[in-house]
This record gives sequence, C-alpha cells and structure tokens, in this order.
Amino acid sequence: MTTWIVLALLFCVLSPLAMLMPSRRLRGRMDVRMQARQFGLAMNISRQQWPHWLQRGQPEACPQYHLARRRGHQDSWCYWQVEPGQWCNQWREPCADTVLAQRLASLPGDVYKAELSPNMVAVCWGEGGNEQSVEAIRDFLKGYF
Repeated sequence: MTTWIVLALLFCVLSPLAMLMPSRRLRGRMDVRMQARQFGLAMNISRQQWPHWLQRGQPEACPQYHLARRRGHQDSWCYWQVEPGQWCNQWREPCADTVLAQRLASLPGDVYKAELSPNMVAVCWGEGGNEQSVEAIRDFLKGYF
C-alpha cells in the first residue's frame, strides 16, 4: 500500500512537468525558426493590419521574417497573397512587374504578405512548411539585401 501512495505522490509531482514539454507542432515551429536563424534571417511576432478584402483568415499576430537593408534604398512596395501564387497590392491590383511577380511566385503558399521598405524586406509567413520553404524565403529576402 505504501508503494501505491508513493507512486501516486510521485505522479502528482511529475505530471505538471509533462505539460511543459512542447507539442510536436510547436517543436516543428522551433525547428523552422532555428533554421531561419542559421540562414541569417531575423524573426519576430508582429501585429498586422490586414486589408478588409483579404479572406484567408490570417492571424492577428503573425511571424515576420525579415532582413535589414543597406542605406540608400528608397523603393518600397507591399503585396498580399490572395490565393497561392496570386499577389495583389492594397488596391487589389495584381503585381504588374514581371520580375517581382516571378520572385513572389517562388514563395510558399502560406506566406500572407511580402513587404519592401527603405529599411527592411519582410515576409509574414504561417510557418507551415519545411526546409525548402525556409530556403525559398531566404532566397527571396536575400535578393533585396
């Protein structure tokens, strides 16, 4: 009887520790983020203002992968992925620049937004990919570095 009481007490003490273990999905996200860090990409969780016409069910706070740009750049643009491979600006106009459209098409289907500003180039991504997705995002971001 004493062993059962000891086992029950031990179970009560150790069971909260099992809740601290990350889930398989969370571990996958951590692996993706570590791989992005190894590629030299920075990541933060940022609150986004999505266009009212975007109907994909985006999260309020989204992982944003980005790289800082060197000084002297003044070009800027912002495109949202309406459907996989279909990119539109804030006025719902498709991307007219063929080179940029090809570069945007190389991004994974769960990328919500791609943005270029004088300070940085950024991608808001759902992190639902694998190593090839991280490499595609790295190649896209490094192209504007």
